[in-house]
This record gives sequence, C-alpha cells and structure tokens, in this order.
Amino acid sequence: MARYDDLPYRTCVGITLINPEGLVFIGRRISGPEHVDQTHVWQMPQGGVDSGEDTWAAAKRELYEETNARSVEKLGEVSEWLTYDIPRTVAGRAWKGRFRGQKQKWYAMRFTGKDSEINVASPAGHKAEFIDWRWEPMKNLPELIVPFKRPVYERVVQEFTKFAGK
Repeated sequence: MARYDDLPYRTCVGITLINPEGLVFIGRRISGPEHVDQTHVWQMPQGGVDSGEDTWAAAKRELYEETNARSVEKLGEVSEWLTYDIPRTVAGRAWKGRFRGQKQKWYAMRFTGKDSEINVASPAGHKAEFIDWRWEPMKNLPELIVPFKRPVYERVVQEFTKFAGK
C-alpha cells in the first residue's frame, strides 16, 4: 500500500444548490468512516469526475444522481481546484485506500424547480447517499461539515454568498 503522503487526490466536483430564497441544499449522509458525530453529517452534493468528463457535466450528473434534481441553472464556479486531505485514521477505509483526499471543482447552481423534484431516498439510477435533506442558510454550512472539509466550505461560502441574495 502506498504511503499516505504519496497518495493522489480524487478528482471531484462539488455543488452549491441555491433555492430562490437564497438557501442552500444540504443532505444528511447515510454513513461514512469520517463521520464521528451527529452534527457533522451534513454536506452539499459532491462526487467523482469520470475519465474524460467535463466538470460542469459531472456536476449536473452528480447532482441528479444524489438528489434527482435537474431544474438548475449555472450561477458560477470557483476558478481553481480546492483540496482537502482525509484524516490518516480513515484514509485506508475511504475509497479503498487509493486517495489521500479530494481535489474539487465547485459550482453554484440556482434551483428552479419545486422541492417535490428532490428525492434523496430513491435518486435516479444511483445508490442513496443521503437519508434526509433541508435548505440551510449558506453562512451555517462550515459548522455542519466534518471539520477536515471546513476550509473548503469556508472558501465556497466566501465565493458563492453573492448568489444567495433574493
């Protein structure tokens, strides 16, 4: 097995889905080796980028696979890739020990549909990753994510707060 410091980052996208009231979708994760308490089990949709896939296409696909939502329009993106390392204590259990963390391209999207479109229990063609969801004020997001992802969420909030206005 490769040394932790030599492991690559998994290429991923993150989605900040903002409703017309300026609130952000967060989902309560079903499980994960990194979740150690009941406060930090919430996150925005995110997922891997397939080989050769455009990151905007990946973001729309991942959002659909995790939430069933398709009624969106692009608002913006963080210009550079954001990275985080997973704790060494869970590195061997996450992604079968192949990655030290993720490098993520983040997109802001406006949700233009109705809440009934969102279905995290039986998302389209994908295993459910969330057991619950809600709309949350953007400023609260960094306190709801697992601590090792907090710097990424702080940066995303900084970049995308401008889209949360009504």
